[in-house]
Amino acid sequence: MLELDSTLAQHIVDRAMAILPHNINVMDAQGMIIGSGDPQRLHTRHEGAQLVLANRRVVEIDDQAAACLRGVRPGVNLPLLHADQLIGVLGITGAPETVRPYAELVRMAAEMLVEQRQLQAERHWQRHQLEAWLRQLFDPGVSLSQLNAEAERIGVPLSWPRQLVLLELAEAGEPTRLLGALSGKGEQCGPVAAQELLWCRPMQTGRDEQAWLEQADGRGWGVRRLLLSDTLENLAELREAALALRELQAYARAHKPEARLLRLELHRLQALLHGQRHSWSLQRWLAPLRRVLAQDAQGQLRQTLQAWCQHDGHPQACAEALGIHRNTLRYRLERIAELSGLDMARRDQRLLFTLGLELLEE
Repeated sequence: MLELDSTLAQHIVDRAMAILPHNINVMDAQGMIIGSGDPQRLHTRHEGAQLVLANRRVVEIDDQAAACLRGVRPGVNLPLLHADQLIGVLGITGAPETVRPYAELVRMAAEMLVEQRQLQAERHWQRHQLEAWLRQLFDPGVSLSQLNAEAERIGVPLSWPRQLVLLELAEAGEPTRLLGALSGKGEQCGPVAAQELLWCRPMQTGRDEQAWLEQADGRGWGVRRLLLSDTLENLAELREAALALRELQAYARAHKPEARLLRLELHRLQALLHGQRHSWSLQRWLAPLRRVLAQDAQGQLRQTLQAWCQHDGHPQACAEALGIHRNTLRYRLERIAELSGLDMARRDQRLLFTLGLELLEE
């Protein structure tokens, strides 16, 4: 059951007394005055309110009755209800025949403020629970059954297919305004780390994400980068996508710090390999490339490899891109093959250079 607190009680008093020329008191469920236009009456017991609480009805007190009760002045005292529960008492000071016409109106306004406060509290609770659920997507220790049960408990509406978007924010952004804009029907959004939001939304093909970024810039939302999953069909894929977006984020920070828009479907392998960059197997896989770069003091071989991979091994296009003769290109490729022990004509071995160059620092 909702309990009146002094902050809400005084808010009710201030709102009512801004309109009415009479003192207003608000008493809690024990009959203590916790909000009043007369500060001297705060935290005193109101025997008239106790009568209201005991009988659950309006109690009018005239001068004669006030003289027989402690802490009471003439006026009208009404029960305050929320969801049919008696939560306190509202009192209007003055001759009953004078203040009676205002009594029901003031009580109605007070109960509306109570209802508003309760709705705000419920929204705050819902927001807190949703944010905790979104953070749990990144925690492999939370099982899918737990995630599903929690989604049902807090009423997260999950329809499929969906898409996850991890947003990195600049410090000067407006996360509060951004949260409101991204929390529409069927969408969930919440902070998952400092300067990060996770946006879970229905999948929609044909979105112009670049235009959205430009719009966000114009509104001052401070979105630094978008990391997007591909299409997700169930909760298990939602969990895997969250973990994959973390790998994509680490890859982007290391190798594409200026990129503002990255799609998981286009960088899945690079992100996966970056996550395993310290493993023994991957280091052994990169060993041939390391041998080449160790003998490349001027950076010519790295530059040649990059052009060779970008042009998918076509000699003429590669030579033109480098601005060198084809014979010079052939010499460099022979030198790379000699140092690495790999066959540059084989596409699978070119893949090592394509991906490996991104994994190794300059």
